[in-house]
Amino acid sequence: MAVRKITLIGEDVLRREARKVKKLDKELHRLIDDMVETMREAPGIGLAAPQVGISRQLLVLCEPESDPVCLINPEIVEMEGNAYGEEGCLSLPGLYASVPRATRIRVLAQDCDGNHHEIEDHDFLARIIQHEYDHLQGIVFPERLDVLTRNALLEEWSAMRNGMRQDSTVTT
Repeated sequence: MAVRKITLIGEDVLRREARKVKKLDKELHRLIDDMVETMREAPGIGLAAPQVGISRQLLVLCEPESDPVCLINPEIVEMEGNAYGEEGCLSLPGLYASVPRATRIRVLAQDCDGNHHEIEDHDFLARIIQHEYDHLQGIVFPERLDVLTRNALLEEWSAMRNGMRQDSTVTT
């Protein structure tokens, strides 16, 4: 297993729909293991393949004190309810916002062995899946916000990034 570099907002791979996984092979299993390791190291509770630069319909998640879950080619087929909840993103580190999400979802997906599953989740787990699923559709969470909040968040991100670049060029 290896920790992979997390792709930051602004990278093209985060703006386009990921391609379906067609082959479950050793390379895919290595990617899944690397994504779980990367998610834990970050630390995070979910990670989609585009966030490590790979345009594939694959996500991993891990609720606190649970085993990691892998969803391949997920499709949200039913959504119900609506609630706001605080979200952050490993591709937009350090920034958080209250994001509206469905409170109950039904998902069709394959596991890492290729078995097909229908999953129903509520509240926190449903929020995690929706957030990571958005990454597979080329959507980052600021797009789920009203325009004023989104613009303020992206301005804050830009200021943080500019500060990071300036700090990284200082030499002693």
